[in-house]
Amino acid sequence: MSRDPNPGHTAPIEPAVLISDRQTAPVDVDALAALARQTLIGEGLREVELSLSFVGDAEMEELHVRYLDEPGPTDVLSFPLDGEDERGFRVLGDVVIAPAVAVRNNPRDPDGELRLLVVHGVLHLLGYDHEDDGEKATMWARQTTYSGVQAP
Repeated sequence: MSRDPNPGHTAPIEPAVLISDRQTAPVDVDALAALARQTLIGEGLREVELSLSFVGDAEMEELHVRYLDEPGPTDVLSFPLDGEDERGFRVLGDVVIAPAVAVRNNPRDPDGELRLLVVHGVLHLLGYDHEDDGEKATMWARQTTYSGVQAP
């Protein structure tokens, strides 16, 4: 019989990141989910949930056209929600990434590009934007901090 050396101590609550990989490129989904969790924790959020989906070009293009009325696939889309799951966690929304587009964006460092896109998508769910220079500077600084990658 093992005893808990810290009775009454509970593990800290971690954000929930649900993964869906619907494409064929090799992607370290566990590492990217961990990055999404660390970004959320860095922003002071623990009792939250989001989904992180990796899709092919055709699916991303369909989403891009349907929701933004823009042709062609893009690299990342964020779909904010405001709900609650069965545990009482706040459901932030969905981040959808096209790894093939990420590779085309940065063929020298596709893994870094994927890290950048995960953080970028999560920050959008949290309300960050890059419409003006001030907002962009704030968002880009946070992206660099969490992803370890400097945005162009």
